[in-house]
Amino acid sequence: MKLRYGTRGSKLALHQTRYAINLIKNNSENVEFEEVIIKTLGDKVTGLPLFKVGGQGLFIKEIEQALLEKKIDIAIHSLKDVPSSLADGLTLVAVGCSEDPRDCFISHKYKSFEEMPLNAIIGTSSLRRRSQLNVLKPNSTFSDFRGNLDTRLKKLDNGEVDAIILAVAGISRFDLQDKITEYFGIDDLTPAAGQGLLAIECRKEDEEKLKPIVSSIIDENAMLRCRAERTFLEILQGGCQTPLAIHAEVKNNDIILHSFIGSPEGKDTIRNIHIGDKNKPEELGKEAAEAILEMGGNNLICKE
Repeated sequence: MKLRYGTRGSKLALHQTRYAINLIKNNSENVEFEEVIIKTLGDKVTGLPLFKVGGQGLFIKEIEQALLEKKIDIAIHSLKDVPSSLADGLTLVAVGCSEDPRDCFISHKYKSFEEMPLNAIIGTSSLRRRSQLNVLKPNSTFSDFRGNLDTRLKKLDNGEVDAIILAVAGISRFDLQDKITEYFGIDDLTPAAGQGLLAIECRKEDEEKLKPIVSSIIDENAMLRCRAERTFLEILQGGCQTPLAIHAEVKNNDIILHSFIGSPEGKDTIRNIHIGDKNKPEELGKEAAEAILEMGGNNLICKE
């Protein structure tokens, strides 16, 4: 059997895709694998921050199209790039390869985010991060800032910005944790849904056939987290211009769901915590989303 897997061509995407494929290969001796690199709109439009490009699924639409046209058999994504609604006929067959979900602060000048003065320039184009950082330090200064991991670290080294905010997961996958100045707590800077997780997408018609092949990357707690967080997103339907964060922690028999929504400048924000039965992740995600709406979250959602 031949299995064609689609991936973006960035250094991080290739690194984590090949890591996942190597895990799958250990459980699939009779499967031949072929890599297909696909350039997405998010890869092509590099001069603008994502919230100015508009639309969801900027890093997966072309890959999903390749699945639907049967040019590839599976796609491997960073789960945080996957919108709550997949293209018709597609499904997530596996979620796993968990890394630290937190965000981190990296600076050569300052020992912590708190120490940094207001006029220091923070490199991040993420509205989710900007909104929450403005809660921690109102009127912070940001730079529209994109690029792969190497590019961002180089811009910091060159002094183009005074600090950068990155997902710990990407740093960890390259064993660069020594570059991290400070880790943010989940309740200070709540992550994006799916941050730190990888997902495998396939055609629904192939799900039963492929599930045994990709089962070696499946992490049950990651699957629970995925189900709770993505239910929350699906109900709120916030576009890429809505600072929205959701993170589920599985502890013993419970899921602790940390949620956040805010205005881009962080002046109006809602933060909440929900705890529920880990065997009912969708129910918990629904309850958390409805609570956010009841607290006024609907006024903060920018629908595209």
